[in-house]
Amino acid sequence: MSPHLLCIGGDDHDLRIPFMLALASRGFRVTAAGTGDPAPFKCVGLDFRAISFDRFVNPIADWTAIKALSRLLADVGAELVQSFDTKPNLLVPLAARGFRDMLVVRTINGLGWIYSSRSPVAAALAPAYRALHRLAARSTALTVFQNRDDKLFFEQHRMLGRGGGRLIAGSGIDIERFERAAASGPPPAVLRESLGLGSSEVVVTVTRITRQKGIRTLLEAAALVHEARSGVRFLLVGPRQSEGPMAVPQAEIDRHAPYVIAPGRRSDVPALLKLADVFAFPTEYREGVPRCLLEAALAGLPIVTTRMPGCCDVVSDGWNGFLVPPRAPRILAARILDLLRDRGTASVMGARASELVKREFNLGITVARYAAAYKDLLYRVSQDGRYASKDGTLPEPCHQNVDHLDG
Repeated sequence: MSPHLLCIGGDDHDLRIPFMLALASRGFRVTAAGTGDPAPFKCVGLDFRAISFDRFVNPIADWTAIKALSRLLADVGAELVQSFDTKPNLLVPLAARGFRDMLVVRTINGLGWIYSSRSPVAAALAPAYRALHRLAARSTALTVFQNRDDKLFFEQHRMLGRGGGRLIAGSGIDIERFERAAASGPPPAVLRESLGLGSSEVVVTVTRITRQKGIRTLLEAAALVHEARSGVRFLLVGPRQSEGPMAVPQAEIDRHAPYVIAPGRRSDVPALLKLADVFAFPTEYREGVPRCLLEAALAGLPIVTTRMPGCCDVVSDGWNGFLVPPRAPRILAARILDLLRDRGTASVMGARASELVKREFNLGITVARYAAAYKDLLYRVSQDGRYASKDGTLPEPCHQNVDHLDG
């Protein structure tokens, strides 16, 4: 019988549908659970379970979510449970404490606000959250990291537990699907007209419109770029209203009209990237490996981003883009202008970025690494008598070469 995998994430969990389908094609029976729209999962025939949790700090809501997740785990009865995103990575292992034969794998795709913010509130909460992560580690069979910085952070703070950690870079990009979406989307001329871009040069970002993602820094940089090159337009793509107190106020964005346009969340991102000249991502977060950077690179765009964990795994300064300090609008603006003025260098950087994603971050490689990790984990656990498949057989070890996976 195929191993049953329950894959749990947040409101953008539908972005992992290609990942789940690829695992299903490798013999796993996949069930998805998340807080977002179930329609994309139903469209591709994936079993989907709706869950809810508060993305922000809310102990009462977290306790309610843990109890609901425990009921979900009991109902689905999967051998493997894979969690993504900040809250699920904490709540799912806590909910699984009573399930002895259930193997929980969590993927640390960024460390979130608590460990990224410099605010006094975040500093006060960090010790409590580290303690909760140590508790969650007791019921975690394996922790997967998308970058070495996060793995080192967990090791230094003793947040791994006996399950240990493994490095698997990124969540994987379905290159063919991305290219189909880019080709089938609205033509650049149509998009330019609908967004009021005309023939302007375009700098785009795709992210949550929050302070922690560096949007205030980007707005300041946009004003500086506008002074030097008035025809440039900045396109801020992503949700704002759902981001609560972290959101950048609309009035603050409006002060930078008409050279800043914020159309909100869009479903045609691959097509939007085709009309851009530069991708900017001035995040202040400790990222995992940002999907937006991988998609921008795949679209052949030169990138300007910050020297933050995860971003440095995609961009090498001066080779396929530029790395700048966080909260440094003048340096950010200068690097954007460099790329707009030197289109030859920008084109070479974009081509390098695209080749890097195809070689290192494509979906096939990523799924093979996860499948190997799952099968090795099932086999190791079966050897100590703790686990057998539902039909009583033991999984075979995976003999794929995965030496480079362990950090």
